[in-house]
Amino acid sequence: MKKIIHTSNAPAAIGPYSQACLVNGTLYISGQIPVDPVTGKLVEGIEKETHQVMKNLKAILTEAGMTFDNAVKVSIFLKSMDDFAVVNEIYASYFSNDQFPARETVQVSFLPKNVDVEISMIAFKG
Repeated sequence: MKKIIHTSNAPAAIGPYSQACLVNGTLYISGQIPVDPVTGKLVEGIEKETHQVMKNLKAILTEAGMTFDNAVKVSIFLKSMDDFAVVNEIYASYFSNDQFPARETVQVSFLPKNVDVEISMIAFKG
């Protein structure tokens, strides 16, 4: 059984998709970009962008009754691999006890709204 997860503490979807879907204890979170859910505006600068994306992911996890410790798979999309070290450091700060999920990071030529970073996540709570 699929349950749609939605929270006003993360940006609304900008297309025909859900913020997340929960199926049999597995949460599939759509790619999050650095939109502030309060203002609806993009934040700028790779550090602020990465923190905002992680806050958006956290809000969706919280709505589903999960935390970053439940994350099992992450995909990071960067406009430039030159930002990898900064994004990596900020990303790591959101996890406790070195319980990092599996992950890939790829450089792409363009992201929605021309942002510098987008992150999607799969989490599990059994």
